[in-house]
Amino acid sequence: MIMSWDWLHPDVVLGSVLYALLGVALLWVSFAVIDKITPYKLWEEIVEHKNVALGIVVAGMFIAIGQIVAAAIHG
Repeated sequence: MIMSWDWLHPDVVLGSVLYALLGVALLWVSFAVIDKITPYKLWEEIVEHKNVALGIVVAGMFIAIGQIVAAAIHG
């Protein structure tokens, strides 16, 4: 099967970059909102106190939010 170069048009590449930036921005905004509504600081607990369990929970949250954003963008 021969691949065409149709996906390399500037509008397609620009759209992909914009959706990627939008997805990352939404991911960080949702992390900030969840960080504000929890009774402790998530970033401080993960980085300074080395709370591995909380890091795994936040990683799962990032994966879930990423899937939601991808599904919303895709279709």
